[in-house]
Amino acid sequence: MAETKMNLYQKLQAIQSELKAPKGQFNKFGNYKYRNCEDILEAVKPILTKVKATIIVGDELLLIGDRYYVKAVARLVDTETEASIENTAYAREEESKKGMDSSQVTGAASSYARKYALNGLLCIDDTKDSDTTNTHGKEEPAKTGQKTGKPTEDKPKDDKSANSAYITEEQFNTLQDMMKQAGVEDKKFCTAFKIESLMVLPVDKYESAVKKLKITIEAKEKKNEQSGT
Repeated sequence: MAETKMNLYQKLQAIQSELKAPKGQFNKFGNYKYRNCEDILEAVKPILTKVKATIIVGDELLLIGDRYYVKAVARLVDTETEASIENTAYAREEESKKGMDSSQVTGAASSYARKYALNGLLCIDDTKDSDTTNTHGKEEPAKTGQKTGKPTEDKPKDDKSANSAYITEEQFNTLQDMMKQAGVEDKKFCTAFKIESLMVLPVDKYESAVKKLKITIEAKEKKNEQSGT
């Protein structure tokens, strides 16, 4: 009896179901474990061979406003049919980062974007660790009121720091769109919420941010209507 071939989506489902990508890295400064792009690729390679597929990851720089973003694309290709499916993620370059030159800043943003492009494609949940807070013990502790990193997964659920998971890519994009409509600059937003970048906005502050931006947008629209009459 002839072997039934899987289509691309069946192969993707098989990969997602079988993939185990443990957090093999450890951040001493933030005291948490995390996985990076290389960990995911190393774990998925044997499964790709089994289902006859491959993954291609790449990125490009985009200038949005006055800031550069890295757009990463993770593409799954069926080597039998050449059909493909992809997922995209974005990461904004920091204006500067202590101990890094410009190429390292871009590299860090690239690593972050590629990792989350793979996360989306392969259905990996990384809400409890983020390369954006990965200081590898090289930076000094942040000032009071600033978050230095993700809490460890061993902390009890009633610990106040357990709410420090950051916004998702979808929420990030929503805020970006609303800020553009409201005419709010990134720097002003980050200052208001006492964060270093929009990507590390705690998820428990997301609704508050959306509410404030809605008020600003409505006020701006009302002002435009009045000036147009």
